[in-house]
Amino acid sequence: MAAGTVTVLIATPLEAENVARIAAADPRLEVIYEPGLLPVPRYAADHGGTPRDLSEDDLARWAGLRARAEVSFDFDWQYPAAMPGNCPRLRWVQGTSAGIGGFLQRTGLDKTDLVFTTAAGVHGLPLAEFTLLGLLYFIKDVPGLRRAQSRHRWEPRETAMLSGTRVVLVGLGGIGRQVAATLSAAGAEVIGVGRPGRTYDVPGVTAYTADTALDDVLPTASALVLACPLTERTRGLIGQRQLAQLLPGAVLVNVARGAVVDEAAMARALADGHLGGACLDVFEKEPLGEDSPLWDLDNVLVSPHTASSVSAENSLITDLFIENLRRWLAGTPLRNVYDRNAGY
Repeated sequence: MAAGTVTVLIATPLEAENVARIAAADPRLEVIYEPGLLPVPRYAADHGGTPRDLSEDDLARWAGLRARAEVSFDFDWQYPAAMPGNCPRLRWVQGTSAGIGGFLQRTGLDKTDLVFTTAAGVHGLPLAEFTLLGLLYFIKDVPGLRRAQSRHRWEPRETAMLSGTRVVLVGLGGIGRQVAATLSAAGAEVIGVGRPGRTYDVPGVTAYTADTALDDVLPTASALVLACPLTERTRGLIGQRQLAQLLPGAVLVNVARGAVVDEAAMARALADGHLGGACLDVFEKEPLGEDSPLWDLDNVLVSPHTASSVSAENSLITDLFIENLRRWLAGTPLRNVYDRNAGY
């Protein structure tokens, strides 16, 4: 691309040191960051936040800033679906999430000519740690220990081991690779599930199968981990039949998207005890409704879609963005470009 100045809009709350790192990445960059016009983060690395009560002048200023952007770090918090019209110079958006397919489809942005890149790979390690936590939480019967402790009861018991158990892992991208490495290091046998016709080489995975042959491996699984993107292929992938095929007492961990699982069928399998536990960071509807039975089941661990939100997240996303900015300026392929055909 031309050697002129490229205007970069930081459209999400970001620490001053990370903004400075972006600005220093190349002298051709003009970085715009007005944190007083952005939503107020509720926690570190919150890319949603609480909208501010902005004046008409403030809103007009924000409209003027986004109209100048050629590159945007995250989506417009105000009218993301209208970005093609409101941001006439915009060519590329760097997302802050690994899974942006559903968002792009809901907003219609997937039908535009804009380039989108995801934050795939950034969240892999935190989600792998969360997965390990979820499996051990139930395998070591933490709910039972807590119940005994609350009654001041000394109740010796036996528990199971993660080592030696078979875990079926659906999704072998950046998150899945970290999950496989973490679980295999803990001694689990990891069976990887991917798309048919694809060849995978994921460290820690013992064997592979296509998602079309999922029924062949579920009956031997003590745990099922979902780490796949939400696409038309994976929507509703795990329903009543698939859950019933798991070994009695199996544990389900979902760090993918809520709609990959039939939530009502999962709740029934948990209530009747066939599923021994579920560690869930995502749900069909978020926030999880107050009337959801999942809140009150002792064998469910509910996380409010923040398992990947760690203090280092913004720094890691900034690293990725800086690398992509340099690639953009050099005219070389970007990392993590959203594939409209695949949906991720």
